[in-house]
Amino acid sequence: MAPQSGRKKLSPATTPEGRENQLISLAYDLAERQLRDGTASAQVTSQLLKFGSARERLEQRKLENENLLLSAKVEQINSGKRQEELYAEALDAMREYRGEEPRYEEEDDYYDGR
Repeated sequence: MAPQSGRKKLSPATTPEGRENQLISLAYDLAERQLRDGTASAQVTSQLLKFGSARERLEQRKLENENLLLSAKVEQINSGKRQEELYAEALDAMREYRGEEPRYEEEDDYYDGR
């Protein structure tokens, strides 16, 4: 298939995501030409109809929301870990203030209180 004369040559993408987007764009352009010419296969037509359906849009929105939820959970876990570290540091500071030796995490298993 020869390139169309009115079409500019795309510069190479700098990332894999950019390359994927270029290929998707080319595939949509080809499918559009085939639909306009009446040469599109039943597979191309049904796939494009599927992508344009309300159900597909809802599924995409659901996936986006699930990703946001997972990101929030990861952030919450990391925040909880940091809070635990802060509590441990505060307890160590209080122990030092009272003249006791601070308890370090490495010693927790072996600490006998002496």
